[in-house]
Amino acid sequence: MFTSPLADVEIPDVPLTDYVLARAEELGDKPALVDGASGRTLTYAGLAAAVRSLAGGLIASGFQKGDVVALMSPNVPEFAIIFHGVAAAGGIITTVNPTYTEPEIRKQLDDSGATIFVTVGPLLPLATAAAAGTSVRGIYVLGEAEGATPVTALFGAPITAHVPVSSGDLVVLPYSSGTTGLNKGVMLTHRNLIANVAQVLSAANVREDETFIAVLPFFHIYGMQVLMNTGLRAGTTIITMPRFDLEEFLRLHQEYGVTRSFVAPPIVVALAKHPIVDNYDLSKLEQVFSGAAPLSAELSLEAGARLGCDIVQGFGMTELSPVSHLTPPGMFKPGSCGVTAPNTQSRIIDPETGADLGVGESGELLVRGPQVMIGYLNNAEATESTIDADGWLRTGDIGYIDSDGHLFIVDRLKELIKYNGFQVPPAELEALLLTHPAIADAAVVGRPNAESGEIPVAYVVLRPGSEASGQEIQDFVAGQVATYKQIREVIFIDVIPKSASGKILRRLLRDGE
Repeated sequence: MFTSPLADVEIPDVPLTDYVLARAEELGDKPALVDGASGRTLTYAGLAAAVRSLAGGLIASGFQKGDVVALMSPNVPEFAIIFHGVAAAGGIITTVNPTYTEPEIRKQLDDSGATIFVTVGPLLPLATAAAAGTSVRGIYVLGEAEGATPVTALFGAPITAHVPVSSGDLVVLPYSSGTTGLNKGVMLTHRNLIANVAQVLSAANVREDETFIAVLPFFHIYGMQVLMNTGLRAGTTIITMPRFDLEEFLRLHQEYGVTRSFVAPPIVVALAKHPIVDNYDLSKLEQVFSGAAPLSAELSLEAGARLGCDIVQGFGMTELSPVSHLTPPGMFKPGSCGVTAPNTQSRIIDPETGADLGVGESGELLVRGPQVMIGYLNNAEATESTIDADGWLRTGDIGYIDSDGHLFIVDRLKELIKYNGFQVPPAELEALLLTHPAIADAAVVGRPNAESGEIPVAYVVLRPGSEASGQEIQDFVAGQVATYKQIREVIFIDVIPKSASGKILRRLLRDGE
């Protein structure tokens, strides 16, 4: 077992929103969140006031502790109002990926039991269609849209205190594929999220005088926790971007003096190689923190040399709220995911025997700490296969820990594909492919790709006498899944071997053997 080299941190027994916005009144007119595109600013005092009003209005409308609100929005300042207004009312937020298709959204609404759906004007038709036949009883939009009810209609007399909750009550239900299979609701409590914010704040030495840029989506646990909640707790200013555009990303760094940039590996590629980077002043940038997918040592060094700052990594999962390993200032090591977070323990085990391995030996990474989820919603079997009786969570990733306590991820035991940092579960795509009338069998694998990390590739066996082109199959899938899940290449083969385990099969297909 490996313990953290960092000092443990205190985990307050308070509601999440009370913890995150503890200094909002003190910070007053300081900008908390700024919309990068328009400059629209939400101050700390304004954020706190809006959160109290939304919570009060929800309660007055009959909203009960434990009710679920679905939130589907790109990064805008108002995202934090909805998130923390619901939490302060004792509710649960399930964040929905805005690129999801109607069936994907409906499945999450059904599984989570959401009764209120908040979105943005351009996504209203999609949200309305997806909510039909679910438990959603009201749909509201951020801002204004023709024929829509603005979310401000939910606002009311402000609450004077957070609805009483316990540290073990659920507050967030993001969806993750875990180590295998289809998307599942990850049950995260007030204590889970507070613990991880406290861990990141301490280990990363986040300061009040910093400016973050939030291009990574708040609906994803990385953006939700490491940017939004950690940034707000620290008193930083967060510049939001609804989507990634390299030139806009660089302009905002220069205009607002961004000190810490949280990204995924494809953005690091652009920072290292794109000529336009030289046109902008990034001198205030102190650190680039890359997560959501592996980053090579070579790329981190190349980008760091160009920008004049460390390009560091962390390791995490939605099921870990999300951070279990990160790189504190002054502890950069190329290729490393950093060291075990405070209050956290790591193990490296032989995935076949379960035996613990030592320094420098590669095996499956297990994590135990206060940030570990309490389980998957409505899925006891998946929970039991992921978290053992002693609280150890199996990550499904293969790595080793060196003599300095640094984690290096070298392989993946789980079948998950990571495309631009997003989870692509092969089982979901394979099940979809098998509904095509011309397909007899299919397997989906991740092929390494310099720009995206991995791309989903489908190996397809056609039914005797049937015909279908690769493009036809790609279009068939594209019409039913989010953009990042789309098949990027189709390879036709005669038979998919069934004797090999899923991991071995995918490796054989990926390597073309």
